[in-house]
Amino acid sequence: MSMTMTQKILAAHAGLESCQAGQLIEAKLDLVLGNDVTSPVAIHALDNFKKKEVFDKDKVALVMDHFTPNKDIKSAEHCKCVREFSNDNDITNFYDVGSMGIEHALLPEKGLVVAGDCIIGADSHTCTYGAVGAFSTGVGSTDMAVGMVTGEAWFKVPSALKFVLKNKPAKWISGKDIILTIIGMIGVDGALYRSLEFAGDGIQYLSMDDRFSMSNMAIECGAKNGIFPVDDITREYLKEHGTREWKEYEADEDAPYDEVYEIDLSTLTPVVAFPHLPENTKPVKEAGDVKIDQVVIGSCTNGHISDMQIAADILKGRKVAKGVRVIVIPATQQIYLECIEKGYLRTFVEAGAVVSTPTCGPCLGGHMGILAAGERAVATTNRNFVGRMGHVDSEVYLASPAVAAASAITGKISEPADLGL
Repeated sequence: MSMTMTQKILAAHAGLESCQAGQLIEAKLDLVLGNDVTSPVAIHALDNFKKKEVFDKDKVALVMDHFTPNKDIKSAEHCKCVREFSNDNDITNFYDVGSMGIEHALLPEKGLVVAGDCIIGADSHTCTYGAVGAFSTGVGSTDMAVGMVTGEAWFKVPSALKFVLKNKPAKWISGKDIILTIIGMIGVDGALYRSLEFAGDGIQYLSMDDRFSMSNMAIECGAKNGIFPVDDITREYLKEHGTREWKEYEADEDAPYDEVYEIDLSTLTPVVAFPHLPENTKPVKEAGDVKIDQVVIGSCTNGHISDMQIAADILKGRKVAKGVRVIVIPATQQIYLECIEKGYLRTFVEAGAVVSTPTCGPCLGGHMGILAAGERAVATTNRNFVGRMGHVDSEVYLASPAVAAASAITGKISEPADLGL
């Protein structure tokens, strides 16, 4: 039976020779992830279980990143709950203030996810790890609880959409522009409970950070997961960050796909997603005169070192527009250190931006950049729903770090070309 890449990984973890779309399976897990928002719910759910100990202390990761450093008493209580659970179960991979980072950037950096893995996380953007050739998907806190104690999860095997990426993208085109283009093409429910499988010669021009961004936002078109084939770029990343062996899977040549799309990367231009859905995309050059109040550069989607470099290259020697607040958030402590070593933090501060410790903060309207009524933000985050970053009458425009940085300088939605770059 011919299978997609995702189907092969799921079949292997279910102990089956093959599986097909729509089939219900029970698969063994390589990692179970939770954060400071979702983990307490899972931990309290264990009160209803006979078994309350985790199946493997090395295969559970708990990352305090959404409301940390704690913004209020409730968030502090949540972290205390997870901290005590972690101590009681001797969890190896518990990341708190000082060691934490934004979970979906931190786990690959620490080598906790590798090609061929089957991973669940109580966060919708757990699909990020498809960038390294793993099957990873978001689940509810109850499923996280079951996964923590049994090491297994059930799935309905997804069908797939194939995106054949062709040719080399232009200078300022990043993975964020590509995935926003795809979401604009098929809509926010265009891949509902299906895999996004990427292929084509264009992949060779995409960095790991590009691939993380694209897999991360697979959920924004309803996908169960997004996944890239393992190539030399992936292997080098895994060798640098990995702590264990990995297994590579390839889709069969005649694997079944619901639809196949071809995208010529050389024709893409910078895009922006208008409120209040990620599908509301249009080229930046067609955005019009949209004045902004705030720019956020960071998040699990675009808080990587390459994102920081792009922003720093554009901001260097320039000043943030009067009346615009710019918040830069490196995604992990390691990325923060690299920003210091490369001089990016000085560039950001001299341009008039502020730099935060790693946190999800503003992305979910948690803290570190809440919008008031009527305010507009350009953000490198992944969602722009009503009230996502604050007041229900505020607006969030999703864009790449290049577009965000250029917009910070002009005070309106802009691309690097508008600065002569």
